[in-house]
Amino acid sequence: MATFSIAYLGLGVMGYPMAGHLAAAGHDVTVWNRTAAKAEAWVGEHGGQLAPTPAAAADGADFVFLILGDDASVRSVAYGDDGVLATMRPGAVLVDHTTASAELALELWSAAAEKQVGFLDAPVSGGEAGAQNGVLTVMCGGDPEHFGAAQPVIDTYARATTLLGPASSGQLTKMVNQISIAGAIQALSEAINFAGRAGLDVDQVVDVISKGAAGSWQLENRGKTMAADEFDFGFAIEHMRKDLGIAIAEAKRRGADVTITEQVDGYYEEVMAMGGTRWDTSALIRRINGH
Repeated sequence: MATFSIAYLGLGVMGYPMAGHLAAAGHDVTVWNRTAAKAEAWVGEHGGQLAPTPAAAADGADFVFLILGDDASVRSVAYGDDGVLATMRPGAVLVDHTTASAELALELWSAAAEKQVGFLDAPVSGGEAGAQNGVLTVMCGGDPEHFGAAQPVIDTYARATTLLGPASSGQLTKMVNQISIAGAIQALSEAINFAGRAGLDVDQVVDVISKGAAGSWQLENRGKTMAADEFDFGFAIEHMRKDLGIAIAEAKRRGADVTITEQVDGYYEEVMAMGGTRWDTSALIRRINGH
């Protein structure tokens, strides 16, 4: 595969390993992070360059990748004299892996087009383990020509990279993903709690039902840790609630019924009140177990 000059902004639990896969593939990677110490650590581990500002990171890059916290964070690094759009060259592609709103995706697509820059909204699924192992699912919205250019690069850390439609289609698909997960975790919480109260060997039950129609990623990867009351890992509840808030707001705009999603979001609020802000999303079962 051809190698490119790449700017990578956002070195959290997802971005740090994702950028590492790009460096390992031979790309020339320049990183920026709001906390500079983390960017310094990344350069010490993977090589490449550290930029003082988003604009400096994006200057001359073929691709600019963002994976940040929310809409406001993305806007803060995209716009202004220090933002990436101030220095991105015509023909370059901006890829936003942040889970953000559909409105932001459309806004960035338009702003990028004015600079003759391509744009893809490309939220990911697979969690920290997926990022570390390079097996993320990437849901993309944007123009086919920009997707075609970026896909081989994204595939460095993905096992499935799909163009789902025009700008915002990736974010809308991520909303579908999070809505599905919310219901699945609540159902799994109820099932495991029931198994325990019925006096069954929960680990054995998880093994058995994972082979049948009840099988799912959540059951395979979280069933036994939920039974063991282990939640100090994975995708934090505070982040899930941010994602669900975006999905619920979009559903209301479109007249879609997300009753269960709203209920589960409320349940997560209860778990956060128990001290679970940073617990994995599977800690939803603690609300049922009462601890």
